[in-house]
Amino acid sequence: MRKQLCDALVARADSPNMAFLTGDLGFMALEPLHEKMGEHFINAGVAEQNMISVAAAMARQGWDTWVYSIAPFCYARPFEQIRNDIAFHKLPVRLIGNGGGYGYGVMGPTHHAIEDYGILLALPNMSAFIPVFDEDVPQVIERAGSLPHAAYIRLGRGEPPKGFDVPAYAPWRQLVKGGGVPVVVVGPVAGTYIEALLSLPETTRPSLWVLGELPLALNAPPQALIEQMTRAGEVCVVEEHVARGGFASEFALHLLANGHFVKLRHLHAKAHHYARYGSQRYLREQSGLDPKTLLETLGLA
Repeated sequence: MRKQLCDALVARADSPNMAFLTGDLGFMALEPLHEKMGEHFINAGVAEQNMISVAAAMARQGWDTWVYSIAPFCYARPFEQIRNDIAFHKLPVRLIGNGGGYGYGVMGPTHHAIEDYGILLALPNMSAFIPVFDEDVPQVIERAGSLPHAAYIRLGRGEPPKGFDVPAYAPWRQLVKGGGVPVVVVGPVAGTYIEALLSLPETTRPSLWVLGELPLALNAPPQALIEQMTRAGEVCVVEEHVARGGFASEFALHLLANGHFVKLRHLHAKAHHYARYGSQRYLREQSGLDPKTLLETLGLA
């Protein structure tokens, strides 16, 4: 999604008060943005805590401020500065974390971002965007840039099957229709399930929903999804994020508070460390986030 990110920010960079700060990253990806922004493109170096404080100060002075780094270095290393300098002061700094979930695979647990939106959404005045497809990025940048408070954008890579017609962006989208148990997925891993689900008979095929914006307080579940869950008596939530603090917890509280009593199954990232290092696909399989495990969980394998 980095190319789409660069293109979207270049289009936005006509604004004279836009600033982009990077933690010494973006080589072979963000050069067009650097060329367009000139001195408003700031390489803050490997000093993420300072970068966040500088971004907060610039936002306080009216700058349209964007911050970019590998995801864990965008939210974990400078967490105190995000909390104290940005969130507590309701400053509209946009945090862009590249390589969400197990995106940096073989780089190991220090580079896994599997607790990111759960941690950040515990703060006040914060939204999170998890684009599902590459095509979502321009709209995500526009929506995040219009908020009066901070936003975290978790970048990955779009993974739809070949020939899939990507629907227009919306916080909630139904990607596959069916009469079975609805499945709600956060982020790009949803694309890896489409082909397997479409191969099933429509009567038993799960409906596949994808969510790209949090918190739920700003993006309530669609009524069609509620009706499908009520009819099936259950729902399956999938996210490339640890269980504690993830979307499933928030979703369960939302359903209970609104009188929707259904069984909730949850597939999630299970660990930062495994016996072996490996690709994002390998680590998803180790966590049971692969299509085969999803079908087994739903009794369809």
